[in-house]
Formats: sequence, structure tokens, C-alpha cells
Amino acid sequence: MDDYEKGMSACFDAAKTWMAIPAPKRGEIVRQIGDALRAKLHHLGRLLSLEMGKILPEGIGEVQEIIDMCDYAVGLSRQLNGSIIPSERPNHMMMEVWNPLGVVGVITAFNFPCAVLGWNACIALVCGNCVVWKGAPTTPLITIAMTKIVASVFEKNNLPSAIFTAFCGGAEIGQAIALDTRIPLVSFTGSTKVGQMVQQQVSARFGKCLLELSGNNAIIVMDDADIPLAVRSVLFAAVGTAGQRCTTCRRLLLHESIYQTFLDQLVEVYKQVRIGDPMEKGTLLGPLHTTASKESFLKGIQNIRSQGGKILLGGSAIESEGNFVQPTIVEISPAAPVVREELFGPVLYAMKFQTLKEAIEINNSVPQGLSSSIFTRKPDAIFKWIGPHGSDCGIVNVNIPTNGAEIGGAFGGEKATGGGREAGSDSWKQYMRRATCTINYGSELPLAQGINFG
Repeated sequence: MDDYEKGMSACFDAAKTWMAIPAPKRGEIVRQIGDALRAKLHHLGRLLSLEMGKILPEGIGEVQEIIDMCDYAVGLSRQLNGSIIPSERPNHMMMEVWNPLGVVGVITAFNFPCAVLGWNACIALVCGNCVVWKGAPTTPLITIAMTKIVASVFEKNNLPSAIFTAFCGGAEIGQAIALDTRIPLVSFTGSTKVGQMVQQQVSARFGKCLLELSGNNAIIVMDDADIPLAVRSVLFAAVGTAGQRCTTCRRLLLHESIYQTFLDQLVEVYKQVRIGDPMEKGTLLGPLHTTASKESFLKGIQNIRSQGGKILLGGSAIESEGNFVQPTIVEISPAAPVVREELFGPVLYAMKFQTLKEAIEINNSVPQGLSSSIFTRKPDAIFKWIGPHGSDCGIVNVNIPTNGAEIGGAFGGEKATGGGREAGSDSWKQYMRRATCTINYGSELPLAQGINFG
């Protein structure tokens, strides 16, 4: 922990320098970071795929996402606007002023070691904060590579490289960040169980948390849906990244009139999925990240069988070098306890429904509330789905998969997903402190609410 204290002290000291630089100038530094990453896009993408296990197009795409976040943050650096508020008192003006927090802690998971960093760090930096990053212990190479590139940009501009400080380590580093009073905001991505512990530790010292936790995402396919479009979407949502996205589709809700037709087509598409080396062209499904991930998959299959689930396809590990498993489709009741849990792998639960109301109830019945999608052409169904009596998730899609979110919108979910919002929209406000300022430019002292005090 001596290394942690040394790095954290340097970062805390660098915050004094960084927050004094005008926001558009900070944006220029972030622009240079984006350019430096762009120059290494394919190298970093290959390294990410090699270390994490996702297929190469996804690895390159993830690095592209942090580059896109840099571009987004550059524009944002000139739009960190406050408000002018009419005052009820004569010769007074009220306004909101936004200032940096100081240091933002970012704890990322193995499945998206670059993208989630980008959602947080790019915004935090232009908002005037230094960043302390703890990457996943199983992806140290991409953590080191990213840090070296970012540090080189700060050094080239004669700025302290400690503005962006990274640590490789396990739970002890994460706990240190959660307990450190020098870090007013901690962004944590991971399981709901660990997220609860982080939140309790940060809240105990009156810090703030951004939590991106478990997902248990559903796709609803109505009787009027474009079936080929929905089949392709479910394939990507359920099989992409070997089912290791927080936005992976885990529950497929099919209208009873199209249930068997849809499943038949989906099974045929699944049979064509190429499993193998994620670095090879044409591979759609790489290995799970670790041996423990494969063991969790197999344990999940046992639980599914014991709770009445019927394996339609897959359900086994693949006998080969590496942590490969079969993409799996299961028929199961939405009431089965296992359906309420997030099994982090390519396992899809198929269920039948009769009415939109029933489908929405099933969608909302799980503890998690990250992403959801419906396939329909009916305007009344669409607007009910996105309205107050529709999906209770933070991401509510129509005719697209549950995954593959764009950076322009705020990313995050409700309930056991944690309630955090990162990336676009007005997420930047969480990385700054708001002050309401009232200025008296007159010589009298009128009081609000008409109070006369002497």
C-alpha cells in the first residue's frame, strides 16, 4: 500500500494545478489524448482482445469508444454552463457555478476495461478533476498501456503525469479508494454485491458513488415484430462478448403466436455461430474470461436444470484449450429463481407471454434494471413501453438490441444496477460541485420571503 499512498498523494497534489487550467484548455489536452489513442487504435484493440478474450472487432470497437469519448469531452469543455436565476430581491442576482470536485476514483471491470474508463475519465478531466484508476486485476496489460499513452500527453504539455494515476491490484486497492477522503466521487463498475459494499464505505465518509452494476436485460418480441430483424438483434445481444456485457440480453420474451417460429429461426442462427480464437477473422464467440467464469457457467447450467429449465441448444463447456462454452438457449419459467440472477455468460432464457402488460410485468420483475428492448411496429405499444407504465430500466430501446449503447446518451440503470449515469447527456454534472451564488450589487439588504428583521 506504500505505492498507493505515493501515487494518490501525487494525484491529489496535481489536482491543484489541473483545476486552475481553463476548461477549454483542459479539453485541448483531452483532444490530444484522443489523437494519441487513435494512433494506436489497432495495437490497443489487439491487446485488449488478447487479454480479455473478446473478438477483435469488439476489442478495436472498445478502444474506438474511448476515442469517441475524448472527442465528445472536447466539445463539452466549452459547455459546462451554469444558470442565471431571477432573484426576488431588487439589485440582486442569482446564478449557479460549477467547480471541479478534485479527484475522481474510477474502478473498472474486466469486460470493458477501456470504454468504462472513457465514460468517466474523459468527462472528469474536462470538468477539472484528476483521475485515480484501478483497472481489473485480470487486465493489467491494457491498464498499463493506456496509462503510458495518457501520461505521455500530460508530460508533453509540461503537466504532471499524476493528473491521471493508475493502479494495478486487487480488492485492497479498491477498498483504499472507497475509504479515501481525498476522493469525493468514486465510480464503480462490477457486481451488485461488491457495489453495495463500495457504496456503504464511500457513503460512510459522505462521499458520492456512481454505480454501474449487474444487468438482467430482456428483449420483448411482439406478434407484429420484424422477425428477421429481431433474430439478428437477439443473436448480437445474447452472444456478443460471450455474454459478458452488463447489457447482454439474458431474457427473451416471445408473444405466444410467434414463439415457436422465432425460436426455430434463432436456434438455426445459433448453430452457425463460429466459436474459436477471438483474434481470427470470422469468429463470433471467443472464450470466457477466466476458468472461474467457465465454472460459474457450468454451475449455472446445473441450477437451470434443477429448476425445470429445458436446454434447447448448448449447455456445455467445449473440450479444448481455453475457457470456451457453447452459446445456450433455455426454455424456463419466468418464476424460476435462477432467472432473477445474472449468469455472466452466453445463456438466454426464452419465455412466452400473451399480452404486452404481461410482458412488461415480466421485464420489471427482476431486481436489476439496466437495459431493455421491445420489437414492435405499433405506436401504442412503443409509447406505453417508454412511458411511466412501461420498462423500469435506465435504457429503454425499440427495435434494437439491449447492448451497443451510443456515448451521447447517459448510460446506467435503476434498482440493483445502482442508479449511476455515465458518458453523455448531463452526466457531467456528477463530476462537479454546484454552488448557488447570490450577489447583492446594491446598498440595501432586502430579505427573501418578505422578512423584515429590524
